[in-house]
Amino acid sequence: MSLSAGDAEVPEPTTAERVQSLLSATSSLTVRACGEHHDLDTPVSVHGSRLRLRAPLGDPLATAAARETDGLAVVLDVTDISPVAVRDRIRARLTLAGRLHLAHLADDGLSVHLRVDVAHAVLATPYGTGALTAGDLALASPDPLARYEAAMLTHLADDHADALAVLTRLLDPDLLAQHPEVRPLALDRHGLVLRLDHPHGHRDVRLVFPEPAADTEDFGQRMHELLTAAQHGLPAHRL
Repeated sequence: MSLSAGDAEVPEPTTAERVQSLLSATSSLTVRACGEHHDLDTPVSVHGSRLRLRAPLGDPLATAAARETDGLAVVLDVTDISPVAVRDRIRARLTLAGRLHLAHLADDGLSVHLRVDVAHAVLATPYGTGALTAGDLALASPDPLARYEAAMLTHLADDHADALAVLTRLLDPDLLAQHPEVRPLALDRHGLVLRLDHPHGHRDVRLVFPEPAADTEDFGQRMHELLTAAQHGLPAHRL
């Protein structure tokens, strides 16, 4: 998402950081290998450009990987879906290509750990597509709020409609002319993205924190600062 406020560039996560964040927060993905699709319900542990997955003992993927000394060629698909109900809930689609290796038996004796050495990745969003190398991915870190984003967004949507209404005071009045429904779409250490949904389409707007949030406690303070700016008519960065 490329956003700007006046002539200044609005800070947002890099493509590599978005990929790291999506991987660290996901609990399911699809693995394409040997002409077949394998859906796995698994958390992903990210170590630079290496991923750790889990699969049931005897899973065809693990069996196939065990036969390949140089690893099994795979493509991983991860879909980023908004935790808040909005039109067009898919926020991004991530595709990673690499080699899958059988790592070791899990402690429970019922599953195995798999390692994926990522060669390259592509992240497609409604705002554009970005390609990454393994080196790009290895140099990035997930956003500190990524693992908590879903819970914080749903809490904001379900329990703080009043706060959302206040935040709309920071927006250009022209954006509100058609009385759109305002829902929180995404958040990260740099700010909050609102979805303005109306009968003929939607618009996404980023509100930028005065300073990046270091953790969830810091996020609460940054939100308070945005609300204070909205209540008192102070300037704030936005699309």
